[in-house]
Amino acid sequence: MIDRGYYGTFGGAFVPEILTATFDELEAEFRKLKADPGFWQEYCDLMGSYSCRPTPLTYAENLTRHFQGAKIYIKREDLNHTGAHKANNVMGQGLLVKRMGKTRVIAETGAGQHGVATATMAAKFGFDCTVYMGEVDVKRQRPNVFWMEQMGATVVPVTDGTRILKDAINEAFRDWVSHMDTTHYVLGTACGPHPFPEMVSYFQSIIGKEARKQILERESKLPTRVYACVGGGSNAMGIFSGFPDDQVECVGVEAAGHGLASGKHASRLCTDDASVGVAQGYKTYFLQDSDGQMKETHSIAAGLDYVGVSPILSQMHDQGTARFEAVTDAEVIEALKLTMGKEGIIPALESAHAFAQAFKEAPTMSKDDTIIINQSGRGDKDIFTIADALGDPSWKRFIMEKAGEYHA
Repeated sequence: MIDRGYYGTFGGAFVPEILTATFDELEAEFRKLKADPGFWQEYCDLMGSYSCRPTPLTYAENLTRHFQGAKIYIKREDLNHTGAHKANNVMGQGLLVKRMGKTRVIAETGAGQHGVATATMAAKFGFDCTVYMGEVDVKRQRPNVFWMEQMGATVVPVTDGTRILKDAINEAFRDWVSHMDTTHYVLGTACGPHPFPEMVSYFQSIIGKEARKQILERESKLPTRVYACVGGGSNAMGIFSGFPDDQVECVGVEAAGHGLASGKHASRLCTDDASVGVAQGYKTYFLQDSDGQMKETHSIAAGLDYVGVSPILSQMHDQGTARFEAVTDAEVIEALKLTMGKEGIIPALESAHAFAQAFKEAPTMSKDDTIIINQSGRGDKDIFTIADALGDPSWKRFIMEKAGEYHA
């Protein structure tokens, strides 16, 4: 990293003048927090008592036997409180908000896991909470909307633009401009203006620190490869940070949607459809046209349905220090079905992207090789999308019966 939050040529803080002082304050408080020798232990103690850390590293014995290749381990971020890695970031930012003396938090969310985690944190620390969520995502992630509201958060459906994650981010920034004296924006991924990419990655690094220690205890050696899905990039940065050694290959997996050639995807690093630009306060690869207008994206996983990507991952892509692949919606569903059937584990659709790519590669690897898949979340939130994709007739019948009861 170089001056003012740049990672190579990516990153920066392109913010309106009215927010400059707020960002300066945030960076200064974050620097003090990182320099505090007692903070990391305070953070780990909180996560240990409130969020089931350290999360397990599970040996997937049946999948390993099925593929007859590399030994497969799964880092179980789905067992965090609220069911995803998102708790790591929001609880860390919650401690920061307390130190800053703010009384209100706002957030954006796509899959809803970050929104639920933020609502949880706000309830625990006593903050007012507003969550912005694209109208499309509100519909496909209704269970998470329900839980946010039950914990006292105000969920605002965003009807502008394509009504997904990027539009929710825009609305959250508009709110922050109007309430910056009392409000902190709990950005959910390793994107946005500096210091957010660094800050989110710092809190998520707890994943990689644990996974490194756990795999050395189990195998007495580092893994050959580590896999993580890539939307904005927070869970990928979390697991990758534990394995900076070039001998461990980091593989980020994006959403190919209906196929990269279809144009209906959300891949920034595996396609010529993306180019470097500045939007939402930072410089990175965006899915944009020649005029700089953001393109529509598609993914079966709401949390990967985003036009940009972490500037840190963009630098890793250009430097070749990580490899990036993309898998289709159909491949994701097949990987999900196989994982459920073989291990009794239900990955979130986002996480299932990492499983899908790992399943392609594991059979080609030696039995002496070891891989880790970061399961960033659990699939409970995706029950409507998964049931629809699987075409389960009993589920459809159940939904229709329930709908009939409500109308009656």
